[in-house]
Amino acid sequence: MGKKVVLDTSALFSMEQLPADSDAFVTPGVVKELERYKDRRASLWGELLHVSDASKASLAKVRKAAAETGDSTRISPTDAEVIALALDLEAELLTDDYSVQNVASFLKMPFRPVGIKAIKEVRKWRWRCKGCGKVFDKELPECSICGSELKSTLSRKN
Repeated sequence: MGKKVVLDTSALFSMEQLPADSDAFVTPGVVKELERYKDRRASLWGELLHVSDASKASLAKVRKAAAETGDSTRISPTDAEVIALALDLEAELLTDDYSVQNVASFLKMPFRPVGIKAIKEVRKWRWRCKGCGKVFDKELPECSICGSELKSTLSRKN
């Protein structure tokens, strides 16, 4: 058995072949995304990919971390499952998704991009009102001061 890696859909889209000398894992959600996009790799790599579900405990940990960084609306349920599975397996996460990298980095998990540069530091998102400029640490449906729409922005401080 080789080194364990967990791949998200973005990594699989960037790859021409699976990592050599590695046991590659994905979640059922990743397989569904490949099939939904009619990606030929779903059938080519089907037997080479170990499909596994993440534990509920790890999913809860990932959701909490995503809320801390402000990525909870930026990562999909499949993204959360992939991060959680990597936690469960103590595996390296392969992803080209910056929000997935951000949450993984916050959790101090090993990750590696496939087709892009990796993030350099954990970034936290905040939300600024388009009307009055008030900044909020959590996403709200609208500004509690003036009722205007909020826009996400990266925090200058972590």
